[in-house]
Amino acid sequence: MDIDKIEAGIRLMLEGLGRDPKERSTRETAMLAARAWHDELAVGYRMPEPEFHLFPVEEGQSRGLIALEGIPVKSICAHHLLPFVGEATVAYVPNTQLCGISNLSRMVDFCARRLQVQESLTDEIARRIDEQLEPQGVGVFIRARHDCMQLRGVNHPGVMTTSVLTGSIRDDATLREEFMSLARKAATA
Repeated sequence: MDIDKIEAGIRLMLEGLGRDPKERSTRETAMLAARAWHDELAVGYRMPEPEFHLFPVEEGQSRGLIALEGIPVKSICAHHLLPFVGEATVAYVPNTQLCGISNLSRMVDFCARRLQVQESLTDEIARRIDEQLEPQGVGVFIRARHDCMQLRGVNHPGVMTTSVLTGSIRDDATLREEFMSLARKAATA
């Protein structure tokens, strides 16, 4: 990412809005906003993909659903450059290896800190977990509020829900219901 180009673009946006980027109230806006985009809002473009800490499933160890609820999702709508914020529930059914539970949270944050739509984010999280962990199945459920809907267009609040299920979580009705029940419950807590 080029922070100087980001800053120049924000300065142009201020001018386009009829604001003087040199006036007292906006003198530091371009620099501060550029840092926010570079260091936080779109940091996923600069971060290396988290590598999962893996360890083997021990003989006789259960291979049931492993889930992490309440993972913060903070992302930016690629269409309107406005935030969408919510929570994710991520689960997997192990095959031969387990991962440190914080790896799931790190992957959500890595994938979220970019410009995108929620549907693509949900797919990307599932795909990356599947690639690194090679589990029997993955489930990702995201509920988020979109400022692009609340602040423009229809101007209504609303919560969007997306889910992706792969492998055994998609194909096994019992696992699918267990995951979806857990995700819906976590979303209303």
